[in-house]
Amino acid sequence: MSYTILAFVLGSLLGGTMWNFAGVYLPKLPPSDLLTSSSLMKFGSSEELANFIGTRPQEYYYENAAKGMGIFPSFRGGVVMEAADAASSAPGSTDYSGTNIQVEGVDEADLVKTDGTYIYLASGKTVYIVRAHPPEEAGIVAKIEPGLPVSDLYINGEKLVVISAPDYFYWYGWDVVPEEYEMTTHVWVYDVNDRAQPFLEREVSVDGYYTSSRMIGDYVYLITSQPAMLNYSEPILPGIRSGNETCVVEATDVWYVNNTDVNYGYTNIVALNVQDPGEEITSETYLMGSSSTIYASLDNIYLTNLDWVYNVDGGWETTTVYKLRVDKGEIHLVAEGTVPGRVLNQFSMDENGDYFRIATTSGFVSRNGGGTSNNLYVLNSTLGVAGRLEGLAPGEDIYSARFMGGRCYLVTFKKIDPLFVIDLEDPENPQVLGKLKIPGYSDYLHPYDENTLIGIGKETVEAEEGNFAWYQGVKVSLFDVSDVSDPKELAKYEIGDRGTDSPALYDHKAFLFSLSRNLLVIPVLEAKIDSSDYGSQVPDNAYGDYVYQGAYVFHLSPEDGIQLRGRVTHIEDPQAFLKSGYWFESDLSVERSLYIDDTLYTISGGLIKMNGLGDLSEVGRVDLD
Repeated sequence: MSYTILAFVLGSLLGGTMWNFAGVYLPKLPPSDLLTSSSLMKFGSSEELANFIGTRPQEYYYENAAKGMGIFPSFRGGVVMEAADAASSAPGSTDYSGTNIQVEGVDEADLVKTDGTYIYLASGKTVYIVRAHPPEEAGIVAKIEPGLPVSDLYINGEKLVVISAPDYFYWYGWDVVPEEYEMTTHVWVYDVNDRAQPFLEREVSVDGYYTSSRMIGDYVYLITSQPAMLNYSEPILPGIRSGNETCVVEATDVWYVNNTDVNYGYTNIVALNVQDPGEEITSETYLMGSSSTIYASLDNIYLTNLDWVYNVDGGWETTTVYKLRVDKGEIHLVAEGTVPGRVLNQFSMDENGDYFRIATTSGFVSRNGGGTSNNLYVLNSTLGVAGRLEGLAPGEDIYSARFMGGRCYLVTFKKIDPLFVIDLEDPENPQVLGKLKIPGYSDYLHPYDENTLIGIGKETVEAEEGNFAWYQGVKVSLFDVSDVSDPKELAKYEIGDRGTDSPALYDHKAFLFSLSRNLLVIPVLEAKIDSSDYGSQVPDNAYGDYVYQGAYVFHLSPEDGIQLRGRVTHIEDPQAFLKSGYWFESDLSVERSLYIDDTLYTISGGLIKMNGLGDLSEVGRVDLD
């Protein structure tokens, strides 16, 4: 669907386009009366919606401009599964690993899925169905080419769900007439009972760019966002297409917040039964700010929206949380509340019984001054604040969080890494039980068991001058939290030098862990420094040259520590890294790994390689042409 639009535009896209103005650091907390839940409303007519879109963004812009605040710095961002082992198995079948998810029973989409026999892989505009097990029979069974880049997959029994999202960037000036554009998220559901001949069973298109999704039971909940626009005096409303039928959302079905301090855009939530192509699609639409970070439990989906609030004393960030009850495709907005600060990623949020826990950071870290405040809030079933813990690690940012039952583990960082252990057994009185300060930081925390944590992050070296540290290679850590008052780093393993990176730092789906096998696998792009290029000492801010890309395979346990078992790479050209310079990219870069029985499968855009888990010797490969 394309439009030529003459309008004043301010939507969720603008909310993600920000500048960094020096000196704007706001560590203060907002008034306590902000920490309340409130209600949303619906529009009475199309005219009321059009008037709202046409006037509120202008009020927002001119209010902020008058206060000299402009647009604000972008934020550091990204991304509890009670069962730490991600293994899955069908009755009477093989033992295999599933996608690393946050909440047990709530599936998350990914580029790679397996059912223990087949691997489903999205690469560019192609979805490959590969016979994977047993490895001696491995090969491509079928290819699906929907004609658009594929961003995500789900597998549900004999149904394969394929999601395509538009890849675009568009800048809306304050007085610029937008050109024609198209912004649609596509979903295809295939019957793969016969893997060699997948059959397209259903096609759905939803206006807006793809924000996120979850699959609970047989239902995929798809979330898209789009700017709120006018076509002259008429509001452009989201549309949903299923097959040859198109449904445009009515203005009177749009929920909204009556608040001028919002970068308004539509957030669409669509529920699709992947097992029953005849069941009608259900949807809800909300006029709110950009909803980019979500958390989902078996019963609820929580959307978050970052905003700024002002008064005569200045301004501060707030995060609005919307709670939606979901049940077999039904979607009901049941609560809305606001807390100070911004959310790092989905792991900064958690539902436990009737309570919702959320960790936030207010303000911005600067070498030249300013400060931050890190906070944890416990919200009740109506998203009112039941308990709070504020002012943690002033001057630092939250780098990772993990909720596990009655505890929260929080990593903050600026110069040295404190790991906080926070007690949440009394929701009204959260307390810090202990903390550990060590060099480096963890970008992702994963439970090994109830008393042990795995951390993936970076090693650091404190700068000789200034209140900061230079990050170095990728660090894998094992933490003992059995004594909550005295957490310890049991073991660590550092990979490479400054410049080394891993997708597992910012995408938890690249992290493969099995407790029963004491197995950890992460993809790594390794950089090494040649000390002969320097004098007597290599400076802490020196970058290494790329020398390796592939999977690092570890054995880890509290008893044995962290032991490298071996590495698996898909890149066999010795000249590949010499040609890379400051940026390395290859279709043979390992992005995901999984196991089926005793075979490790490493997956890149051009190859699936199979290695025995015993000695990591190669037992097969499938080239993706």
